[in-house]
Amino acid sequence: MKTVTLKIQRFDPEKDQRPHWAVYRVDVEENDRLLDALHKIKWEQDGSLTFRRSCGHGVCGSDAMSVNGINRLACKLLMGRLPDKIIIMPLLAFRVIKDLVVDLEPFFAQYEKIKPYLVNDESPPLTERLQTPEQHARYEEGTKCILCACCTSSCPVTWGDPAWVGPAAIVNAHRFLFDSRDRGAPERLAILGDRLGVFRCRTVFNCTGCCPRGIPVTDLIEQVKRAALYGDTTGE
Repeated sequence: MKTVTLKIQRFDPEKDQRPHWAVYRVDVEENDRLLDALHKIKWEQDGSLTFRRSCGHGVCGSDAMSVNGINRLACKLLMGRLPDKIIIMPLLAFRVIKDLVVDLEPFFAQYEKIKPYLVNDESPPLTERLQTPEQHARYEEGTKCILCACCTSSCPVTWGDPAWVGPAAIVNAHRFLFDSRDRGAPERLAILGDRLGVFRCRTVFNCTGCCPRGIPVTDLIEQVKRAALYGDTTGE
């Protein structure tokens, strides 16, 4: 058992003119997660503290927040691996609804823009559209995205221009651009090739560094850049 100090940025638009800090001290076990510490605060100290959480196992991506300056999932951070003083803020680049809850509607609007679904108007075959292991491996990394918004919120380009499509949308475009069954590449590449598309990326690597699923986000973005330049999604 150890005692940690959590400094959390609070903001309630119904009462506050600007964000402020609240400090809490919590007793935790080494194997507790940061999400457990937040629960203790909400259930035992301050019921007004507001944050998102759902599955608690790093799958839904709902409890994304800035932890000591890096976007993380609270459910994946063990307290034994964190310092005794922890600073928590909401994800940058998004409007704060309350405390650690941000408005992700613009994020999902960018995701929807790149048509994140299989496009194929060909007549259905008599059997499944089969792929080789190599064909599947070509886009497998992109399928790991859980849309937590950690990468997009960590991107300096997003901070300066929220209208930019963002890393998460590009990763999900990659998933379909390099799928041998998909026929929507020309339309997606046209979307990604405009001034708010993939070439706004400055290769800072913040996105790769904070991805809770270990996706090589920057590498996938570079692959999409090459596809947009040369119109080639074969990966050869």
